[in-house]
Amino acid sequence: MYLKISLLTLFLAFVLTLDAAAQGRKKKQVPLTPQAIERLHASEDTLAYLAFIVVNDSIEQERFSACRSLITSLVRALKVENSFRYPFERLKSMSILSPPDSSFRIFTWQLFVNDSTYRYYGAIQMNTPELKLFPLMDRSFEMDFPAPTQETFKPEQWYGALYYNLRQAETKQGRHYLLFGYDAYTFFEKRKLIDVLTFDAAGNPSFGAPVFAKPDGTPDNHLRYIFEYSSEAAVRVNWDEEYKMILFDHLIAMPSPFGRGVSYVSDGSYDGFRWEKGHWQFVDKVFNDKMTEAQTQIEPVLGQRKGKNIMGGEERLKGKKQVKSGKE
Repeated sequence: MYLKISLLTLFLAFVLTLDAAAQGRKKKQVPLTPQAIERLHASEDTLAYLAFIVVNDSIEQERFSACRSLITSLVRALKVENSFRYPFERLKSMSILSPPDSSFRIFTWQLFVNDSTYRYYGAIQMNTPELKLFPLMDRSFEMDFPAPTQETFKPEQWYGALYYNLRQAETKQGRHYLLFGYDAYTFFEKRKLIDVLTFDAAGNPSFGAPVFAKPDGTPDNHLRYIFEYSSEAAVRVNWDEEYKMILFDHLIAMPSPFGRGVSYVSDGSYDGFRWEKGHWQFVDKVFNDKMTEAQTQIEPVLGQRKGKNIMGGEERLKGKKQVKSGKE
């Protein structure tokens, strides 16, 4: 526990020091200089190595040590002027997502503690010449039950997840961003979520917003959606470009294969959210068909750790589209 707290404290203190030093100094953005590119390229080598250890090393102390170094090395690299323009394409063990408006990018990564404990780290980098960074402090272990679907969180009280997709949308109240994330949660149960990121007038981020609606169009009380399911199940929660909507597996209760009461698995059908009249409106049973057996899938998270493919069920959905459209 001490190591977990010290990593969070280190991240926050290091970023706040840099942010304070950058206050009041705004410069016009210019392209990265050759010197800056060289520095960032060298930093990327170090970051890629550390991120690989965080995900793959078999020794807990080594993973924690690498995570500590990854935090300081990442912030040091991002301190390079105009670092926002550097893509960090070789950071394969870390998720880096940016919306179409390029106003920010969000870094997230997963720390495996043990078979039933995972911690998530992240930061939001704003598109500014000098570093403006919001550290994301995972407090999901304090929100164990029930899943926190009706609360708004600041960066220092973040529901930690590894984000695998990001969508931008506009409402009368302003712009928001949907974040699709994976939470390895416990050995027996996994979670996926649709969180909502917004920025206030001062540019400060928060998570969770009333952008969802019921099938009849009335407001939903969810500020985010969290889907919990058996670790034996393959579950998809993602934007679908062909159907222009969010699709996710319809989950049903089944006896747990681990003898732990009830667990949730997909019945093979899909529900969704479609953008209607300024809200993400719920759509029940998008395809109106279901499988006779629950779908299972064993694939590693980020290509290494035991777990599920964070995209969840892509090939299964592709087959469903072919039947729907008549393309065999």
